[in-house]
This record gives sequence, C-alpha cells and structure tokens, in this order.
Amino acid sequence: MSLEIKNDNGGFVITKMDDLLNWARLSSLWPMSFGIACCAIEMMGSMASTYDLDRFGVFPRPSPRQSDVIIIAGTVTFKMAERIRRLYEQMPEPRYVISMGSCSNCGGPYWQHGYHVVKGVDRIIPVDVYVQGCPPRPESLIGGILELQKKIEQESLLNS
Repeated sequence: MSLEIKNDNGGFVITKMDDLLNWARLSSLWPMSFGIACCAIEMMGSMASTYDLDRFGVFPRPSPRQSDVIIIAGTVTFKMAERIRRLYEQMPEPRYVISMGSCSNCGGPYWQHGYHVVKGVDRIIPVDVYVQGCPPRPESLIGGILELQKKIEQESLLNS
C-alpha cells in the first residue's frame, strides 16, 4: 500500500482507491465463529485477553449477514455440511473462509474409520487460508488471519 502525504496548504493524503478499500477491509475483519469440535476451544482462546485478536481488528460476530470471514474449526460431518454451505451463502461479498485444524482441513483421524466425516471443508465451500494442527495453537490462528490480511491487501476490487 502506498500513501503519499503532502503538507501543502493544510495537508492531504493521496492514494489509490484499491489501497484504501483493501486497508479498510483488512483492518476490520469480522469473523463468524463456527466451532464444531475441539479446535473451537483454541479459537476461543485466541480471542481471549492473552492473545487479543481485537488488536488486529478482528471482532467476532454471531450472524452470517454481519460477517465477512467464517472460521471453520473442527470436524465437518455430512449432516453439518449443508448448514455450513447455507451460512456461507448468507454472508455478503467479499467473503473469506479460514479452515482451522486437521479435521476441517482433511477430515483428520476420523474420515478413515467413519462414513459420516467430510474429507475437508474445501469440498463444500472454497477455502482461502488453511491453519494446520490438531488442535492448532492460538498463535497458528493469528498467523492464518495475518495471511488472510496479506491476501486481501493484494486484491483489486475496482477491476472486477
């Protein structure tokens, strides 16, 4: 992002509209937390005072219509897959998905011995960032959010 600051006659800032919009979007991510299993505990821990995701502009929302990011944390079953897709479709554009934990990334240890587990949430909705681990530490989720912010910073909204 490039900002040019001029102080001639009162001062003003010159930048591209893409840079301004991307800065505003990446500085205020509102995730809809969708904790299904044990990864949800780590997600809650990352939003607590020890790690404090508020400093990155991350403010969890309970409704898909108020969210621009969905964090899928835990084992996705076929019964839950339709509900995840419905919540994803209710989110406004542009929308992003973070898959947190090996169960939501690839089915984890359960898909081999169970007929009810989806082998990755990316078979249901498109995933932007994968956070690895079983369960992943809160630092890993913070790293995933920073990766998503880098991705948003590179996007071009006006040309699409």
